[in-house]
Amino acid sequence: MPYKRNDSDVWWISIATPDGKRIRRSTKTSDRKEALALEAKWKLEFYRQEQWAEQPRWTYDDLMLRYLKATMTEKRHPERDCASARKLHPLFSGKELAKLRAIDIRSYIDTRREHGIKSGTINKELGLLSAAINYARREWDWDIPNPVLGRKPREPEGRLRWLTRVEAETLIRCAEEEPRAPHLADFIRLALNTGCRRGELLKLEWKRVDFSNRLIYFEAIHTKSNRRRYVPINENARKALLNRMRFRSKYCPSSPWVFCYKNGNRIKWIRRSFVTALSKAGIEDFRIHDLRHTCAAWLVSAGVPLIEVRDLLGHRSITMTERYAHLAPDNVRAAVEVLDRDSRSRFGHVLKDEEICNTAN
Repeated sequence: MPYKRNDSDVWWISIATPDGKRIRRSTKTSDRKEALALEAKWKLEFYRQEQWAEQPRWTYDDLMLRYLKATMTEKRHPERDCASARKLHPLFSGKELAKLRAIDIRSYIDTRREHGIKSGTINKELGLLSAAINYARREWDWDIPNPVLGRKPREPEGRLRWLTRVEAETLIRCAEEEPRAPHLADFIRLALNTGCRRGELLKLEWKRVDFSNRLIYFEAIHTKSNRRRYVPINENARKALLNRMRFRSKYCPSSPWVFCYKNGNRIKWIRRSFVTALSKAGIEDFRIHDLRHTCAAWLVSAGVPLIEVRDLLGHRSITMTERYAHLAPDNVRAAVEVLDRDSRSRFGHVLKDEEICNTAN
């Protein structure tokens, strides 16, 4: 029979399934007759599943609530999934998963675009739906389709912005003039010389900084890719870390954080002071994450192989690093010069255009 909790105005039901499990559900109604009807309906569904092997009518709400609960402790940023679920909810709530079709995905994409949402954001939201469906199919044996597959909108080529050496020096100088952010200049130096992400640096602990071997250690739980990574400390990065150590020794010797306030608490946000420094330096269209792009761009321009840049940045694949390949034109030039050497070996000199045409004919 339906019952009410002390902390709720709606009716709840407790049903014993044919396999002996006890399921408690909210009817989401304060009308007792509606609650009784829902109880009868759900009991019938469980019976039909048990006796006739019918598939349950799982809805988007069933899927997302269960998925978020199951993966809450597995995700580094579960709040992002919750935000995406809230965006998906108005269009998918109440829909039966077995009846989801391509037109539902297209309708969601069109609706989000009408609100000015970019393809990258839409893909993150649909990615959550796809991941939840795949998880249910794999872990819970739910026989449901995944209409998201192959239907995400195409994203434009990723944004790539970096600083010149002169711009970087100007930015650091302006950051040093920020009285309320004595940590900002060191953060920028460390980001430019390690390629680390903002979160990786702001959550960096002293126990993972090895001055003897000049390495910063990142375990899987510390990285976006969930992979262990060791980042070398060059002289510029070392000076920035020593500045932070002197600050710690003076104000908060017991703080475990590299970037902390005078009271020892970890610094979580630097955007406001960073924007102020950018404005003073006269640098436009630049974000904190672009410091990472700058590090990669400098390395590739200096001739460092893409594979080594990939390992430093912690990219999952070389594909992510290849966005910087155009910054190493000398490497491509050396590759095509092989053709010159081949021409010399065959003809004793580099072929002129007319000779190439004649040879081809």
